[in-house]
Amino acid sequence: MKVILKENVGKLGRMGDLVEVSNGYARNYLIPKKLATAATDRNVKALEHEKRLIAEKQKKERKAAEELAQRIRQTSITIPVQTGEEQEGSKIFGSVTNKDIVESLAKEGVTVDKHDVLLEKPIKELGKFMVPIKLHPNVTAEVEVSVVKS
Repeated sequence: MKVILKENVGKLGRMGDLVEVSNGYARNYLIPKKLATAATDRNVKALEHEKRLIAEKQKKERKAAEELAQRIRQTSITIPVQTGEEQEGSKIFGSVTNKDIVESLAKEGVTVDKHDVLLEKPIKELGKFMVPIKLHPNVTAEVEVSVVKS
């Protein structure tokens, strides 16, 4: 079934794209959640008008993402953790994950999804780290994360 995407859908396409998906996926997920509409002749003709609206919406989303990126770049978060009693004392119990970073950002008044935090692997030592956060397909910001001994 061909559908026109109304929103960005991960790994499927971006707003305004005409994509081919299975009937069940379209009827049971995309259309009820208003992520897409059926690509009928009438809807395809209306696509041109919608593309203008979608372009405006994408422009607003990008601008909002850039503003949020500025706030994130100016923010530095500190995450206290328990450490071992070794000589270096840099080995920590557990690890600092995406969830910990998102919670610390929320305390600073910045809301992001944990899936947008691009942490390659959990942080397992003390120190300062620059962690990228993908806010928009074209906008990525880095936040400074300090992992300190509690």
